Amino acid sequence: MTPKRFETLAEAYGGDVARWPEADREAAAAVMAAEPAWAETILSRAGELDAALATYASPHASAGLVDRIAAAAPLVPVPPAPPRWMGWLLPVGMGAGLAAACAAGVVMGAVLSLPASDAGDPDPVVAAADDDFSFDLDEEIG
Repeated sequence: MTPKRFETLAEAYGGDVARWPEADREAAAAVMAAEPAWAETILSRAGELDAALATYASPHASAGLVDRIAAAAPLVPVPPAPPRWMGWLLPVGMGAGLAAACAAGVVMGAVLSLPASDAGDPDPVVAAADDDFSFDLDEEIG
């Protein structure tokens, strides 16, 4: 145990080593045996603080003061609890939305994977224009 750790424990737990964490007591005893004068100084300073804190009495308010403060406090309305069915409505709605999105994806996949149907003979004007028209950007006009 370092001297700094010894001082920190004395400040945190007081001058009585018996109140220190059990894991640190043996190391503290070794420090006290190695440097008894220094350890005694640290522990007596912590003991003085312990004694000063032991004499402190917290103030108590009279019952009349407590009642006046409670009467003057504003009343804060407590919101009512939501109905029980609201607890499962959100997850059900989210599940229904997810199911609808999945169904729409399946339907769109099925529709787009079907081969294009032959509607019969195309319009003669469109067929003639399709046969004669070539849209090639690399071809020169000449």
